[in-house]
Amino acid sequence: MKIKEVSLKRLIPGLIIGPAFWLGPYIAVSSLFLPTMLQNFDATHKVQLVALFSTLGMVVAALSNMLAGWLSDRTKSRFGKRTPWLVGGSAAFMLSMICASLSPNVTVLLISWLSGQVALNFIVAPMVAWIDLASEDNQGTASGAYGGLGMAIGNNGFTIIAAGLLGQYRMGFIIFGIMTFVGTLIAAIIVHEPSNLDQEIIIKDKNVKTRFSIQGLFTAFPKWSIGRDYYLALIGKLFQGVGNFMVTGYLLFIMTDFLRKGTQETQQSIQLINGVMLIFGIAMGFVAGPVSDKFKILKLPIALSTILLGIGALSIFFFQNTIGIGIYAFTAGLGMGIWNSLDNLLNLKVIPDKDRVAFFLGIYNLGNTVTQAIAPVIAAILISMIGFSSIFIFSFIFSMIGGISIFLIKTVKR
Repeated sequence: MKIKEVSLKRLIPGLIIGPAFWLGPYIAVSSLFLPTMLQNFDATHKVQLVALFSTLGMVVAALSNMLAGWLSDRTKSRFGKRTPWLVGGSAAFMLSMICASLSPNVTVLLISWLSGQVALNFIVAPMVAWIDLASEDNQGTASGAYGGLGMAIGNNGFTIIAAGLLGQYRMGFIIFGIMTFVGTLIAAIIVHEPSNLDQEIIIKDKNVKTRFSIQGLFTAFPKWSIGRDYYLALIGKLFQGVGNFMVTGYLLFIMTDFLRKGTQETQQSIQLINGVMLIFGIAMGFVAGPVSDKFKILKLPIALSTILLGIGALSIFFFQNTIGIGIYAFTAGLGMGIWNSLDNLLNLKVIPDKDRVAFFLGIYNLGNTVTQAIAPVIAAILISMIGFSSIFIFSFIFSMIGGISIFLIKTVKR
């Protein structure tokens, strides 16, 4: 049975509010409140503890993301496939953050944090599948709203608020946990996902069991000959993500250790880069999706966006001054704006099984989490072995590999 569509008047606001209110609080908590609490618990081992929380969180996120997509695709309710899970996940995330705020030691904080990672992915995997509720001709616009506008606001807007709560970091956990629940609930009410009680849940792959098992999850992936374009899109996302986060994850040290800037210059440069990227992210959220829908182009702008990221990285290496920073801000901002607006739509087009949309979109979106964990490790190794200059060269190489992978996709012509 064909999926019931939702009008853009309802879908677009939900696809902006929803991702903004799960991504923004997560970034604020993980980048500010969590490290601050760990520093207060054990200042001597804070770096190792942050790495431990990040690594374990990545593993838990990967498994829970697959599980969330798997369950969501098989759900029948009067509220649709996705809404019960993402509303429940946001409530569980809020409770996990409240528990984290009350943690008396590292062990309790770790348990609360990992529980929050599980809950968060029960928002992420089902919510991105909302894009599939748009009509075929409007899915580029829907993807732009989710990735271009929602994620741009989440990536850059909430941290400003969070910075003012560093002195009350325990309260910060609670406030941002509540924000996630309220924002997700509002998005769900606006979208008002239609009932799917009359929809038949079809599982085409005979290797996929109707009862959950870890083995069933991993045998759910199709062979290369069947899922070739999906895997190429996933490879493209992974290499693009590593190339991007190798630079953005070390912006502070690039300014101070590589470009030898003082405190004020460093602050101004980082503000410039983040400001330009926010502007381009929002602008592309409005422009990229509708342009893709109108001119039926998707693969080419996404591949180009990864190349722009690589060019931006090289500009810092070659110029090593304000001009290089300006070029990076422009090219990386434009590239990320296009990428965030359209990459989910590309993945939607190459999914090997349309009856498992949340599962495959969820796996694809793990690229955001996995690359943020991997990129700093790769960059740290390169910096220690070669020096800071190496991360710009390898960022360019990874970005180019990502772009080439996207170009090799066959089912999306241009």
